[in-house]
Amino acid sequence: MHTSIASNRAEQLSLRTTDLNPYPTKPRVTFRADGTFKLTVFSDLHYGENPWDAWGPQQDVNSTVLMKLVLASEQPDYVVLNGDLITGENTFRENSTHLIDEIVAPLNAVKIPFSSTHGNHDNEPNITHYEEIIREQEVAPLSYTRLAPPGVGGYGGPGNYWVPVYEKASDSAPILVLWFFDSRGGFSPGANSTAMPDWVDASVATWIKSETAAMTAAWGPASARGALAFVHIPPHVIQPLQAGLNSTRDPGLNADLLGQGSTQATTDPANNGKDDDFWATLNAEVENLHAVISGHDHGNEWCIREPTKDVIFCFDKHSGYGGYSSAGWGHGVRNIVFSSPDPKQGLQTWIRLEDGTTRAQVTLDGRYMRR
Repeated sequence: MHTSIASNRAEQLSLRTTDLNPYPTKPRVTFRADGTFKLTVFSDLHYGENPWDAWGPQQDVNSTVLMKLVLASEQPDYVVLNGDLITGENTFRENSTHLIDEIVAPLNAVKIPFSSTHGNHDNEPNITHYEEIIREQEVAPLSYTRLAPPGVGGYGGPGNYWVPVYEKASDSAPILVLWFFDSRGGFSPGANSTAMPDWVDASVATWIKSETAAMTAAWGPASARGALAFVHIPPHVIQPLQAGLNSTRDPGLNADLLGQGSTQATTDPANNGKDDDFWATLNAEVENLHAVISGHDHGNEWCIREPTKDVIFCFDKHSGYGGYSSAGWGHGVRNIVFSSPDPKQGLQTWIRLEDGTTRAQVTLDGRYMRR
């Protein structure tokens, strides 16, 4: 197994240095013929809670029902699983990765391409980000999740990668790049477990620079393509913005106070600034970055413009029946729709609940919070 994993990573690196196509054996992800592209984001599924009683497995059943219902109704072009797929502190070591099989089964059934990020609960004594990624690659033919090159991501953060999206499959260059970043967190594996850093490692900043330079060399100016980024734990610079939310301009549930308890551990004063290299480089090097999308805070759904880098940030919607919740929060997804492949055009995004109702619709474009 270790030999195949090593050869897989070597193959990925070799392919990256030739034609910059990390997925030569998979179908190209494309816009629809009408020029649109729809993503549905499932966040904080939290499979594997309380496997020793009846309550825990029933939550997994409920989450699977939600996934099947939403996929059938929304029919997205691409799906993102934005972290905390598994509640790793509750699972058993011998079968933790098999929860990935349950999570991806609805996606496999409808043959939809997808990517995952991983969260603090995916790094625990009984599971790691690395193990989840490898299992997903083994059991999901249309998973586009992959490992970062060696040395990128820091300890416990191997899930940094990007996925090209083309206007047409025959195009020589993508029109959109989806970026996925590993914010780590949780605890190291094994009996002598210790807390892990819960921010995107500084090594990722250097990698972003090298990747964007390679993209420009292979595909031409970055101004010709758009970008969208996903990470599980929100950067700490978002915390002070919560006080200035406007429920009309920035609609959506706002029930989690950032920085309290486990809802955003990166705001611990001792950790502030640790993700600055990542945040600054992402916004400096990735042009036409439409938004940065996070999960982690189950009670938040809002979007806001982060003024220091002039980029829009959005929370997801808590999808899973596992993980903390409260009466009235509900479960659902964030939908994101590109109405055109033009990288200068804005996006439509909204929260869709399990029962089909929608809320918090906003247009993410240059006029958002500037009207």
